[in-house]
Amino acid sequence: MSDFEELKKQVRKLQSRAGTAKMELHDLAEDLPVNWTEIMAVAERTFHAFAELEAAKKEFAASENSR
Repeated sequence: MSDFEELKKQVRKLQSRAGTAKMELHDLAEDLPVNWTEIMAVAERTFHAFAELEAAKKEFAASENSR
């Protein structure tokens, strides 16, 4: 598989992970004040998931432009 295809696969995987993290954060918010002590941990995981996704998207776009 080419580097381009690997990057595309990685972006899809990270999109899924970010979507899952977003839903976990959303569910936590809906249930507040239950499990309020989890806010920081869930928010941090969500932040990192989206940061990874953004970096991968930029790498993919650069790869796509150099093809």
